[in-house]
Amino acid sequence: MPDIVRQCGDAGILGIVILSAGFRETGGEGMQLERAVQQEAGKFSGMRIVGPNCLGVMAPHVGLNASFATDMPPKGNLAFISQSGALCTSVLDWSLQEHLGFSHFVSIGNMLDVGVADLIDYFALDEWTESIILYVESITDARQFMSAARAFTRNKPIIAYKAGRFAESAKAAASHTGAMAGVDAVYEAAFARAGIVRVFEVDDLFDCAELLARQKTPKGARLAIVTNAGGPGVMATDALLERHGVLASLSEETVRKLDQELPAAWSHGNPVDVLGDAPPKRIGKAVELVLADEDVDGVLAILSPQAMTDPTGAASAVIKAIGRSQKPVLTAWMGGGKVREGIELLNVAGIPTYSSPEKAVRAFMYLVSYAQNRQLLYETPRELPVEFPLDRGKLRAVFDTIISEGNDVLTESTSKALLEAYEIPVVKTYVARTASDAVELSHRTGFPVALKVFSHQITHKTDVGGVELNLANKEEVCAAYERIISRAKQQRPDANVEGVTVQRMVSAPNGRELIVGAKRDPVFGAVLLVGAGGVTAELYRDRALELPPLNERLARRALESLRSWPLLSGYRGRAGVNVDRLIEVLIRLSYLVADYPEIVELDVNPLLVTPDDVIALDARIILDHNAVLRPERPYSHLAIRPYPAEFTKRAKLKDGTPVLLRPIKPEDEPMWHNLLGSCSPETIHFRFRYTFKATTHEMAARFCFIDYDRELAIVAETEEDDRRTLIGVGRLVADADHSNAEYAVLVGDPWHGLGLGSMLTDYCLEICHRWGVRRVIAETAPDNRRMLDIFRHRDFKIDASSCADSVFVAKELK
Repeated sequence: MPDIVRQCGDAGILGIVILSAGFRETGGEGMQLERAVQQEAGKFSGMRIVGPNCLGVMAPHVGLNASFATDMPPKGNLAFISQSGALCTSVLDWSLQEHLGFSHFVSIGNMLDVGVADLIDYFALDEWTESIILYVESITDARQFMSAARAFTRNKPIIAYKAGRFAESAKAAASHTGAMAGVDAVYEAAFARAGIVRVFEVDDLFDCAELLARQKTPKGARLAIVTNAGGPGVMATDALLERHGVLASLSEETVRKLDQELPAAWSHGNPVDVLGDAPPKRIGKAVELVLADEDVDGVLAILSPQAMTDPTGAASAVIKAIGRSQKPVLTAWMGGGKVREGIELLNVAGIPTYSSPEKAVRAFMYLVSYAQNRQLLYETPRELPVEFPLDRGKLRAVFDTIISEGNDVLTESTSKALLEAYEIPVVKTYVARTASDAVELSHRTGFPVALKVFSHQITHKTDVGGVELNLANKEEVCAAYERIISRAKQQRPDANVEGVTVQRMVSAPNGRELIVGAKRDPVFGAVLLVGAGGVTAELYRDRALELPPLNERLARRALESLRSWPLLSGYRGRAGVNVDRLIEVLIRLSYLVADYPEIVELDVNPLLVTPDDVIALDARIILDHNAVLRPERPYSHLAIRPYPAEFTKRAKLKDGTPVLLRPIKPEDEPMWHNLLGSCSPETIHFRFRYTFKATTHEMAARFCFIDYDRELAIVAETEEDDRRTLIGVGRLVADADHSNAEYAVLVGDPWHGLGLGSMLTDYCLEICHRWGVRRVIAETAPDNRRMLDIFRHRDFKIDASSCADSVFVAKELK
């Protein structure tokens, strides 16, 4: 195989599919063979390899079958990517039977070169692909995968089935966080963050893919059910509520109109039971009326064939009733031969139909999940004043000193010191090595106090009887000290028990105990956790996972997903906790984890949250002294690139106005709208090549919510009387490997002529050099003289011959 790869390269063949097995899946000799193939491929620039050990590649639209499958699937708009060749053959056989079409059908095997992320990027530009189906067993480059998936799901859906849901981590967790953040839960969090819809049944993969590609996404989870039989309506309701959907409440106006159209015995609510004798017209009218209700996000029409039922006519009536509605409509035509013709009519009309109400509801909730994931990606967060007065560079030096001590587990006091440096409030902890020390420290902190066993080897102190609370005087402290030391030595004779820690008791009758923490996942890197805390944290497992970095909306959504959220927000007259302060603490924790890749696990349990404040009562940090730091790829331990603060600098315009140049962030959306509002129609046309009357959130999402691994927008910000204003923005959009970048710039009309366009262009070119970009391209209007002068003075090659109304420019970077 290495020799064949070399021959292909010599012949100018740069695309190779290796079907053969016998590589790293077989062990040491196979791994050597794989490395030999890689070495040969590396000699030829641009060579890409799919496989080895795979079924191959099929592209129905161009008639390509580069696989050992005998049959070509029909043409369609689904791209199928699978890590299992055996599954591919089964799916292929099934698709031929069901006439399900594909744009591409790819088995990726060992992923020696081309991986899942490469294919997602490729299919994002493919004219035939409307959605992607993934069958994955593992992800390799998490950063590349998340970046590609988030870019694709901006416009089109990805549906994933993850095999191996219950695989356990090979290394036992040393903290509550580690025990609660299982492998599958991390994949779940990553998929949600990337906008991917996850299904748990292989049968759902293709139903869901077709549904998401052909149906409008709902605004919410409120479903209206129209049925000609009471039982199936109840079945659908049960399935909906079980999956946390919402049974829509019909408006008074809708009920009034239904009263006029339906028999007196109709159900007078949702589900809308139109009765067993319903003719097609009655069914269609009911669907039309509930679909028009503003409190309804989607409609499920259920038909059970009864003596007077016309399944085909009812299907036609439903198709007509839907018209041009922008809401999703699903159907469940139950039965066999009697309903077959109606089902075919619905399929031809692009209306999904299912054999049971439960399957239809499950499909609707996948739609809801996709809509919610996309909404989360582009919800504008509130800007919280999360600032660090400390020099984080100096703090890094202090942390390096801590690491040099060689302990894998930081003490509670050291862990809390690091939290405190990031302005996360903590209860001060002091170490007492004798009973008399414990008494002295208790007097210093003030009674009542808590004592906890102090040992580097004991993580879960309660498990060894190592915690005593509410100690009110000297005698109680002395007795508690002796009990703790005795129990700890008895329970853990292997541990070096050095004494106890002493801290002030914090009492908060209206407070709640949470656990917050972080774990380094072997695939997705650092993962954050928040959940119900205390000693029962692992028992109840009420937790939410998120990938850092966090912003206000992501942190809030994580909290809202907890079963205990009602207790945090206020329940039955009891005051809620300070949610904004809690969100700020979560954001600060995400910064801490981002700054220190050496952190393997971090546990703050309990984190006491009250109506007024948040305070860490206990903390434990576990380190990996062998963590590999990669200066050439900052934050390589994170699956998502954090805000690139290193591209922030100060400058001055020609008139002396100070400006801050920095990367854009989602919180800038209000100022971005104001910037475009300050631009004339001519300026807007020069920048966007078309004009518009007003900006929308959808537009802002495209320009303010960006993937910092692939895109960077440098804004120019001024501040006057504590009022911050964006006055210009330069934008770089790079391809996946940063070889080329497209550049564009916009300056608000009041700031023309002050050199801001040149300043932004020069800074963006500087960033291109730092990124390793080899070529910068741009497009502008022939009469945009300012920009053409800027490009000429920077040695861009200008091409005005390709298009009458556009000028294309390019600059090769060294």
